[in-house]
Amino acid sequence: MLTSKTKGFIHDSISDMLTRIRNASLAKKSNVQIPHTKLNQEIAQILEKEGFIQNFQISLESNDIIIKLKYRSKKAYKGKTKESCITNLRRISKPGLRIYANHRDIPRVLGGTGIVIVSTPSGIMTDREARLRGIGGELLCSVW
Repeated sequence: MLTSKTKGFIHDSISDMLTRIRNASLAKKSNVQIPHTKLNQEIAQILEKEGFIQNFQISLESNDIIIKLKYRSKKAYKGKTKESCITNLRRISKPGLRIYANHRDIPRVLGGTGIVIVSTPSGIMTDREARLRGIGGELLCSVW
C-alpha cells in the first residue's frame, strides 16, 4: 500500500492524472495533487485554458502539481449542490495500444463541446488547434 510519504513508480502518468482528477471531482474536493511531469503540466495548462479547471500551481517542496477544480452551482431542492465542470475524462491512447490520427480523422467530442488532447510534433494541443494547423498525432485523452 502506498502512503503519501512514499512515491511509487507510475507507468502511465496521464492515466494516473485523469483518475485522480476524476476521483476528486466525484468526491467534490476543491484541490487535487498529482505528480509533476512536463506532460502533466502541459495537460493541466490545456484544461485551465479550456475552462475545465480553475487553475493549477507547482508545489516546490513536494514536486507536485496542485489543481484547483472548477464547479458550477446547481440549484436543487433545499439548497445548492456543486456540479463539476468536468463531466468525463477518458484515456484514448494507452501504453499497450497507441492511437494515432491525422488531422482529418481526429474525433469530435459531443459536437465540439468537449476536447481531445493530442500529442503532435509541435507539442501538446487540443483537437481544434491540431485541425486548424493541419497536423495529427497521438490522441491522449478526451474531456467533456
